[in-house]
Amino acid sequence: MKTDIELFRGILSIDSTSGSERAIAEILHRRLEAPRKTLMEVGDGTLNLLLEWGTPRVVFCTHMDTVPPYIPPRLDGEMVHGRGACDAKGQILALYTACKELEAAGESGFALLLLSGEETGSWGAKAFAKTDFRAPYLVIGEPTENRMVSASKGTKSFDLKFTGEAFHSGYPEFGRSAVDMFVDFVNTLRAHNFCVDPVLGATTWNVGLLSSDNPQNVLSPELTCRIYFRTTFISDAAVTEYMAGLGPGIEVTPRGGDAPAEYLTVEGIPSAPASFGSDAPHLSNFAHKAIIGPGSIRTAHRDDECVSLRDIETAVENCIRIFHSLA
Repeated sequence: MKTDIELFRGILSIDSTSGSERAIAEILHRRLEAPRKTLMEVGDGTLNLLLEWGTPRVVFCTHMDTVPPYIPPRLDGEMVHGRGACDAKGQILALYTACKELEAAGESGFALLLLSGEETGSWGAKAFAKTDFRAPYLVIGEPTENRMVSASKGTKSFDLKFTGEAFHSGYPEFGRSAVDMFVDFVNTLRAHNFCVDPVLGATTWNVGLLSSDNPQNVLSPELTCRIYFRTTFISDAAVTEYMAGLGPGIEVTPRGGDAPAEYLTVEGIPSAPASFGSDAPHLSNFAHKAIIGPGSIRTAHRDDECVSLRDIETAVENCIRIFHSLA
């Protein structure tokens, strides 16, 4: 089955930035064809969409929401550019095309699950996990360069509040700068050894939502931020222990996360570990999970996000091969 470029262009032309993906779910419900189609409320105004061919043993799955900003589609030869090209509207196209090819070959026992809110907390996946739906196998589409993810890092997130003491910046010895406290925290964390995991490598972290609204000539009395760890099998528990042991003046509020995990691979399809997260840890409806898809994580979330049509064709072939291997 030839790649449906017009369907792809149509999906990419819909702005489905996280929080506004209800419209694309409704459009896909009308446009995609399957014996059974079900729209499900997530609870935050967005929708999940489930398409079924018989009683599913293998469920193909990806997400409909994208990160901002919206970037309209552009076709350049074999390359398709635009927001969601690989993360994850290219996944939608590849998975749906595989389902239609399986249908044309007389197969049944599979489904396509399209979820909301993956980029902002896997809200669609968490809502779907509360349903009565169960199946043995889940195949999640994410940009992996068509390699199966053998294992992926976990995540741990914490809100931090550094409390200092405001004073005239000409006399810093009489106050305490929350900014200096933050810098000391970062330098100490950089020097800390969480050990390199033989499978998932180094533990990494990133600081976001940084705020300290003090005048330039006054020591900062308060700084707030969020720190987000990518953890390994070795470091997952150690990160939580480290953050719980920070000194006075630093308030730590855990925000949760998920643990590193191993995933299903199929002989003959290349595999490698990954450092990014997905909906997989939150979908407890499935006994076995796999992650694979077209495009590269190196362009996902970037302004030059893209995917090649050949990559999508390869992804379709991989999905059909995985289905026959599992079903």
